[in-house]
Amino acid sequence: MSDIGLFRPGIDKKGLQQVQSKIAALLLGGMLISIPAQCQLVEQYNPPQSNCCLAMFARGLADQLLDWNQIGRYRAENLELKKQPSDPKRVLFMGDSITDFWRLTEYFPGKPYVNRGISGQTTPQMLVRMYPDVIDLKPAAMVVLAGINDISQNTGPATAEMVEQNIMAMTELGQHHGIKVILCSILPVSDYPFLNQQRGRGVSTPATPGPGGGDRGGPVMRMKVTNTHPPGDILKLNTWMKAYAPRVNAIYADYFSALVDERGWLKENCSDDGIHPNTEGYKIMAPIVEAAIQKALP
Repeated sequence: MSDIGLFRPGIDKKGLQQVQSKIAALLLGGMLISIPAQCQLVEQYNPPQSNCCLAMFARGLADQLLDWNQIGRYRAENLELKKQPSDPKRVLFMGDSITDFWRLTEYFPGKPYVNRGISGQTTPQMLVRMYPDVIDLKPAAMVVLAGINDISQNTGPATAEMVEQNIMAMTELGQHHGIKVILCSILPVSDYPFLNQQRGRGVSTPATPGPGGGDRGGPVMRMKVTNTHPPGDILKLNTWMKAYAPRVNAIYADYFSALVDERGWLKENCSDDGIHPNTEGYKIMAPIVEAAIQKALP
C-alpha cells in the first residue's frame, strides 16, 4: 500500500486525487485480469450482468476505500445538528440499510428521532462511527439494529463472538456517555421473492426499499437469501442479544418474533426482497421500537 502513498501524512487535495486515481487503476487492472474459465465451449452465451462503466465503478470503490467506515456520510448533517439545542428526547437510530431506508419522520411524526443508518454496513464500521454519529450528537437514547451484514460477510468473514463484541463495545460506549441503549433483534429473512420469481409469479426486478423507505426496482434475485443470510446465524445472535441486554441494563426490542412466520421466514407480505421490510414490515416494527423507547425514556 505504501507504493501508492495511501497512508502518506499531510496529503493535499491534489495528492488525494492522485491516490484515488492509483487505487482506481489498481482495481480496474484487477478486474481486467482474466479469470481461468472452464475449458469447454458453452451451449448458450449467458454472461453475468456487469456494470456499464467499469472505470466509474472502480473509481467509486477507490472513494469508498478512502472512507471505509463512511464517516463522511453524515458529517454535514451532524455539524448542522450540533448547532441546535440538544433535545432531551432525541433518539439516535444506528444501523444498516434497514435503518437507512426507514422514513422516521413518517412513522414517528413530531418525534426528535435521528437516522444514522448506512446501507451495507457491518458492526465494526458502526463501532467506528459511534463518536461522530452518536455520542457527539448527545442523544438520550440509541437504537441499534445491526448484524445481518456481518452474517452475509459484507466486510469479510466474522465469528459470532466478533459481532457480539462489537455490539458490546457500542453498548458500553453509549452507556458511558449517559445514553440509554436499545438493542434490536436481527430481522428474519425469507426466500419467498426468489421462489416466486422462479415460479414466474414475481416480477423480473422485484421492488426493494429505496432510501427513506420508498420502493424502488431491485436486482434480479440469483440465489436464495437463506444461502447468504443463514437463519441459524440470525437465531444465534438474537439469542445472545436477548440474554445480554438485561444483564447490562439495555432494552431488547424484539422485531424478530413479530415478523417471523410459521416457516421461520420473514412474513411474505412484509418484504419484497426477503431481507428489507416494506411498508407493512415497518408498520409492524414502529410500535415495537416506540414501546422500547418509552421504556428507556419514561
